[in-house]
Formats: sequence, structure tokens, C-alpha cells
Amino acid sequence: MQTTTTTLLQQLNSFKEQRKKALAVLIDPDKVDEDALSKLLALCNTYPIDFFLVGGSLITTPSIQSVISQIKSQTSKPVILFPGNSLHIEPSADAILFLSLLSGRNPEFLIGQHVVAAPLLKQSQLEVLSTGYLLIESGRPTTVSYMSNTTPIPNNKPDIAACTALAGQYLGMKLIYLDAGSGAEIPVPAKLIKTVRGMIDIPLIVGGGLNTPEKVAQALEAGADIITIGNAFEDKPEFLEEVAKVFEKYNQASI
Repeated sequence: MQTTTTTLLQQLNSFKEQRKKALAVLIDPDKVDEDALSKLLALCNTYPIDFFLVGGSLITTPSIQSVISQIKSQTSKPVILFPGNSLHIEPSADAILFLSLLSGRNPEFLIGQHVVAAPLLKQSQLEVLSTGYLLIESGRPTTVSYMSNTTPIPNNKPDIAACTALAGQYLGMKLIYLDAGSGAEIPVPAKLIKTVRGMIDIPLIVGGGLNTPEKVAQALEAGADIITIGNAFEDKPEFLEEVAKVFEKYNQASI
């Protein structure tokens, strides 16, 4: 009898259909050592995390594999790569966000890096999640805007973001990621999230600058299907408990 395996994409689509909101913790290998990561993972096991993202715009230490190995040794949650370029592919993860930077016009991050990565991904067992990545203005330059040499979408132009996201969906992308960038001063505005959500049918990820429970709640209410937290969690581990309470309240209300 053949066993049917549920893919991560099927799981994310199922969450969306059930109106269940998902929480992802983003871990930058440059920002954690083994001891700090162990403590973070122990905390994550206490609360309902759905999956981990591993990566960043600039990774200067060759520790992606060791970080993933430690996550897998301490948790059972899926690990998804959040790559800054084709050098950040690590086959020991479960999946990879195959990001196309739709908000910019730099061909290297629209298709160039993807051509380099494609044969490596084919050889791996990674589930490839085609993702339209939109960088949203956050009040100051971010690492991703500098490294990609692209201009973010103005945060007061929700129609531009929505049309860009819809174009990504029509191009066949399976997820849309709205990102204000690591350590953003201003998160993606609720109005922009709501406008994008009203335009697309595929799961919507939102991250960057979500450093208070109120901001997380606003993003969820506006239509985010998946929330990513990173810097706030690294700087204030107890923030995870606060966010978990927001998700619990929201998901119970949606049942």
C-alpha cells in the first residue's frame, strides 16, 4: 500500500483553507551560537511554533548545516531555508523558499541566482517552494535592499504591492512574502497587507518589524497567513510567549 506524504505546501494551503494562522521563527546562523540556539529551541518547544526558517541576506559563517542539525536534534518542526543567494543551499533542511525578488528590478535576484541554484536543488531532496518576495519600505535601509541593490515598494502604495503580488501568483508562484526587512523600524502596514490579501489566493507570509504583540495581531487581522519573527525573539526570548498567546487567541476565534 502506497503511503501518501503531505508536503509543506499542502500543509500551508490547508492552514489557509482552515483559517489557521502559522508562526515561523527565523534563525540567522550569524546571530546565534550553540548555547544560545539551544536555549531558543527549548523555548520554542514550549510554544506552538509551526516551522523554522534558517537564513538571511548575508551569512558570513559556514554554519548553516550545524544550525539545522541542532534544530532537528531538539525539535520535530520542519526547517525551511530562507536564502540570500545560491550559496545558502543546505540539503539537510526540509524545504527552501525559492525567492524571486519581485519588488526589485535586479535580474540577478529575479532569475539569475535561480539558474545557478536549480541543478543543485534538483540533486537535493529539498521541497522547493516558489515564493514571490516583496520588500516593503521600512523607514531605513535594510541589509536585503543593500545586498540586492533594489528599492523597496513604498509602504503607502498598497496597490503597487497588491498588483506585484498578483503578478507573482499568475507567474505560478505558490507563496507571497511581504518583508519589511530584518530589524525594520516600521513593519508592513496593515492596509498594505489587507490589500494584498484581497488580491491573491495563495498563502501570504509577513515578516520584519513585528516586535510587539499588538503589531503581530494587526498583521494577522489584516490577512497574513504566516507570521515570521526573528530579531525580536533573539533580543527578547519572552516575546515568544507573548506572540504565542496572540496566535492562540486568534486561532481559537477562527474555529
